[in-house]
Amino acid sequence: MAPPRKRRVAHENLVFYYTLLGGLPAAVVAFTLLLAHDYTPKVQWTLGLLIVSCWLGFALAVRERVVRPLQTMANLLTALREGDFSTRARGANRDEPLGDVLAEINLLSGTLQEQRLGALEATALLRTVMEEIDVAIFAFDANETLRLVNRAGQELIAQPAERILGRPARDLDLADCLVGEGTRVLSRTFPGGTGRWGMRRTVFREGGLPHSLVVIADLSQPLREEELKAWQRLVRVIGHELNNSLAPIKSIAGSLNTILRRPQKAPDWEDDMRGGLEIIESRAEGLNQFMQSYARLAKLPAPSKQPCEIGPLLRRVIALETSGQVELVDGPALTVHLDAAQLEQVIINLVKNAVEAAFDPGQTAAPPCRVRVAWQKLPGALEITVTDDGPGLANLQNLFVPFFTTKPSGSGIGLVLCRQIAENHHGTLTLENRTDHTGCLARLRLPF
Repeated sequence: MAPPRKRRVAHENLVFYYTLLGGLPAAVVAFTLLLAHDYTPKVQWTLGLLIVSCWLGFALAVRERVVRPLQTMANLLTALREGDFSTRARGANRDEPLGDVLAEINLLSGTLQEQRLGALEATALLRTVMEEIDVAIFAFDANETLRLVNRAGQELIAQPAERILGRPARDLDLADCLVGEGTRVLSRTFPGGTGRWGMRRTVFREGGLPHSLVVIADLSQPLREEELKAWQRLVRVIGHELNNSLAPIKSIAGSLNTILRRPQKAPDWEDDMRGGLEIIESRAEGLNQFMQSYARLAKLPAPSKQPCEIGPLLRRVIALETSGQVELVDGPALTVHLDAAQLEQVIINLVKNAVEAAFDPGQTAAPPCRVRVAWQKLPGALEITVTDDGPGLANLQNLFVPFFTTKPSGSGIGLVLCRQIAENHHGTLTLENRTDHTGCLARLRLPF
């Protein structure tokens, strides 16, 4: 059986006992002197009671003097713990240690009061913003129980907050939003609407426990607007190309019809007919190539990823360029899962553009090497760069605009096709002017 624990003496009693011990020598001396003199018993009892009364009275006064400030501080701290920041201690004098403690407690109360006021204002602002935005916001705790919802979320679930707060996600048909990819597009029906929804899920902590914040936005209207803009751009581009081809065809066809209707034909009318038909054929062929280029861009297949060694692939592509202007800078041995055929198409287009930019038609001697292809390994990604020493890019804004080209015989889809291949591999393609020299830098990054 464990021995009983000793009862701890209270702090105020210790102060009282130590005060008695401090005055004990003086009391002993006083009683000794009192008994040494020849006083009557009545006087001795009177003086003895006076000595004991003073001794105990001062000890109790010291005890009270120590206990009262401690009780005051305890009351102040209790008020702070309970959220009452309006209570202040009197006698907070900086000239003494006890006053310093009380003054610091007062300052702490004022600071906490300001912080709580700021937190309340921030919370009110947050709730106002959440109520005004048009996206649905749901907050779930670690048990997938709904803890917070805004007005748009209530409209999406078609129930007020009072009926859905505290309910599990499966009862609200939102359990699938708490699993899988954190950012994705949903095509489903909610009680408040049907369509395509953009969903984003993030994790935050409250009270040390993980919570999930789910944001759901209706994409139907933005998608319709973007689709309309895309169709308008496409119609403008195709209409422009059709007008450029059909206008001269119509004009020349009318001229040829006029020649055929003349009763008296000129001696060279056959040459005119032949020349006009050749122009019509050329414009029709150009229009056919334009439509084939658009079909090629619109029907790009998904990449078929296989392990591919980067060094041999780039050497094979560089060997196709016979101008002697391309230099391959060796990099590390890398094997990456990608579509080799599509990557070759990207490198061929980039190298071709670089060679055309770097080549000077007026140069008669063998041109120096002015195009360099290199690759390197980045954290989690492969980077392939193609640099040239040409004049650089004059219009960076229209690089990836479909069918925009500055070349007389260009189709305007090469760079667009290259960027689409890179994005299908979850990578990026950027073009920029060099800062160390004249020319352009093409940077292709593909994740491992």
